[in-house]
Amino acid sequence: MISRLLCVGGLLLACSFPSHAQDAKAGRDKARMCTVCHGDLGIAVAPNAPNLAGENAAYIANQLKAFKSGKRQHEQMTIIASGLSNEDIADLASWFSKIKIEATAPDL
Repeated sequence: MISRLLCVGGLLLACSFPSHAQDAKAGRDKARMCTVCHGDLGIAVAPNAPNLAGENAAYIANQLKAFKSGKRQHEQMTIIASGLSNEDIADLASWFSKIKIEATAPDL
């Protein structure tokens, strides 16, 4: 009985998440369109653009989905996100989240 419950619970859990595999390599290729504002490695070069390097993948994906749905508005990002598939969003989020950033304290 318990094993059946665990099996059913596992199936329900597996079905409740999107089936889009996150592909950081594909995300890196897709991120070329992002470099004008967010830089080659996710460190913003535009003054009002956020840094994306090392950001949580779920956060990035949620923001892109909000731009795509119109829930969040930004002139350029709404246009860009409208052309992204769920797979594109997962790949981009994976790429930016995997970029390692390092902070070091200055010698004083």
